Amino acid sequence: MTRARAQDTNVCGVTAAIAVIDGKWKTALLWALEFGPQRPGELRRRLPEISEKVLTQALREMEADELVHREVYDELPLKTVYSLTAYGRELADALAPLSDWGHRRLNRLTEARAAT
Repeated sequence: MTRARAQDTNVCGVTAAIAVIDGKWKTALLWALEFGPQRPGELRRRLPEISEKVLTQALREMEADELVHREVYDELPLKTVYSLTAYGRELADALAPLSDWGHRRLNRLTEARAAT
């Protein structure tokens, strides 16, 4: 899904929501930021497979979609901290039941594989 799709007002609500979290890392970043404000290095440690470039890009898109707040502290070295906005927390809360469903699905798949 393209970034333009995330701005399209002529789509159903589910499509609009998925457009905001589209991609491999945004839901994982939402989950990581639910633990509280974090610096980019902390996010990379939580998600070691994410590259610096992709992390930066995803956080910028999430900031543009008003899901995360970026705060830069004027000290040396510069310190940047990301946190969920109220809007981002609302999305994380909305995704919780979907996450529960996903875990139940994974459990069913595991049980089915064990039965064969």
